[in-house]
Amino acid sequence: MESIRTRGLSATGLKWIALILMVLDHIHYFFAYTGRVPEWFSMAGRLAAPLFLFCLVEGFSHTHDRRRYFMKVYAIHLLMSGLLLLMLCGLLPIRPDGFYPMNGMMTSFAILMVVFQGIDWLGEKRWGPGLAAVVLPLAWPILAGLLMRGVPALQMPLLALGYTLLPMWNSNPDASISVIATGVLLYAFRRNRRVQAGAFVAGTMVFSFLLPLLLLFQSPEFHWTMMFTTAYEWYGALAVALMLCYNGERGRGPKAFFYAFYPAHVYILYALSWAAYPLLAGG
Repeated sequence: MESIRTRGLSATGLKWIALILMVLDHIHYFFAYTGRVPEWFSMAGRLAAPLFLFCLVEGFSHTHDRRRYFMKVYAIHLLMSGLLLLMLCGLLPIRPDGFYPMNGMMTSFAILMVVFQGIDWLGEKRWGPGLAAVVLPLAWPILAGLLMRGVPALQMPLLALGYTLLPMWNSNPDASISVIATGVLLYAFRRNRRVQAGAFVAGTMVFSFLLPLLLLFQSPEFHWTMMFTTAYEWYGALAVALMLCYNGERGRGPKAFFYAFYPAHVYILYALSWAAYPLLAGG
């Protein structure tokens, strides 16, 4: 008789769903300038990052080689953040309208994996390495900002470090403090699925609904419908339904494919949007 566990969604199943939603989101992201891609592509895509975060938590918790797992993620971060830095510095050409990809999910993943390890060390009462692994990655952007203001000559070296060897959580939208906080909540409560789900929804609503609402409320043009039409990052909370369908199984699938697909599809879509720009801009 088939068990309840095997009837749910495996980690691989969740990744495939997240991948499809991510592609929809990025089609809108790269081709929004055409005015022909529906907004719901991006709305549906709000579920992708939380699902990938959830899979990261599960993968990190159960992998037999955390160092190898980290190095795979870190290598993709170095590639994508390095290219982003070159675009920001004008050393690589960008699309005629000045647009360039700010995708950096692997940056947040690399930071979170260090923090996750620190949380585990603290649980083992290894206070020194635990506090260092949790506090330093979170404090690094703040420290770098203070150093840049105090010693302007350090600005470029520190930025280069922040986009490469020592990733900063504020270096791109996919590595914001809200993403980091959501990942920490998912990891901290991973042993109790219902509590984890509640913490995830609560954290998402605070960071992606309440705080944007307070900011938008100060605008004279604010209308509550904006929370559903423009400030809809909080739609990601709906990913909790799929998280609760997780059956605890890794599932079968091409693991290398998921690592390669993320950077590959970003730059392919960017190249296509660039090639189509003369024909579709303002269409």
